[in-house]
Amino acid sequence: MAQLFKPWTNSLARGTIYVLILGGALGGWIAYGIQTSPYASYQGVVRDQPVPFSHEHHVGGLGIDCRYCHTSVTDSSFAGLPATQVCMTCHSQIWTNAALLEPVRQSWRTQTPIHWTRVNSLPGYVYFDHSIHVAKGVGCATCHGPVDRMPLMYQAQTLQMRFCLDCHRDPTQYLRPRDQVFNMAYQPPPDQARLGRELAERYHVRDVQSLTNCSTCHR
Repeated sequence: MAQLFKPWTNSLARGTIYVLILGGALGGWIAYGIQTSPYASYQGVVRDQPVPFSHEHHVGGLGIDCRYCHTSVTDSSFAGLPATQVCMTCHSQIWTNAALLEPVRQSWRTQTPIHWTRVNSLPGYVYFDHSIHVAKGVGCATCHGPVDRMPLMYQAQTLQMRFCLDCHRDPTQYLRPRDQVFNMAYQPPPDQARLGRELAERYHVRDVQSLTNCSTCHR
């Protein structure tokens, strides 16, 4: 009786299986690379703004505290963006004719808010509360990076779930005293592990299981 398949088809079948396995692995590797790249996360990407506001100048150079502009960061889920009036507190007196500040002056004249482009953004299905993180001793720089060294603002972290879970699974590695939350020059001490445990106890950051519960961030 004649063979339905030739002997060489065995090699073809094995080769096809190998190609499918390698192709699937390669596809997964490429997909993972795209998902964690700035293309998907926007990490390190500078966004165009109506005014080229420099945190490096205002925070690092002039020493303006984060809360001067982001007024609701300590008591609201949203840190808040400064109203034009906040900008004009200074710029009605200095740089009054600077061309790059014309959008600010126009906003003041027309009483129309400046439409800033949001830099650090989470999906709508993610709940994040700035105030609770501040209250627990998580510094601004932990998520936002060295803002005082950013001539133009960019997203310092991926802000993807893996980044958040890294902190929620072991928050002690990031905790600092509350009076240092807005200090951009703060450096963790050599005994951060000990300090973190003490602060976790003092600020009631004990139930790590609840921090990693899906409903904590997805409500």
